[in-house]
Amino acid sequence: MEIVKIPRMEKKEYDLLIEEGYISRIAFQGEKYPYIAPFLYVFDGKFLYFLSTKYGKKIEYFRKSPYVSVEVERYTSDLSCYTFVTMQGRLEEVEDSIEKKLIREQFIELITEKHLSKNILGALGHSPEDPPEVIAREERSLVWRLIGVKDLVALKNL
Repeated sequence: MEIVKIPRMEKKEYDLLIEEGYISRIAFQGEKYPYIAPFLYVFDGKFLYFLSTKYGKKIEYFRKSPYVSVEVERYTSDLSCYTFVTMQGRLEEVEDSIEKKLIREQFIELITEKHLSKNILGALGHSPEDPPEVIAREERSLVWRLIGVKDLVALKNL
């Protein structure tokens, strides 16, 4: 019996998947097992950016090793069609205050344009009662950028 391989996506296909999406999973190097957590992201055409609360296991694992795997996926409810891209790279904390503010404003636009529930603010260190604009006014979260992507796998079944 011949094994059927899932087709690879071309760069423009996986770039579009990343551009259209906003939810990812990041796998950190845990103590014994990988630690996986969901993250909102924004993509500027070159880098993926994430906001992280300043507490939790992800911070501990990020400080120990910034090397991660990031996955973005899209699929239909019956899984007849799916696409995904995984990237292995390194997270770095964005330190420049102007750059951080611009990225935070992109997250505000994402939340507003996608009509995301205000409950998502809780995952970013804010109260769901707060307006999304609080993300840019108060630095309750870290800003991370994915850099140095060494391995990228992008597959589809359409």
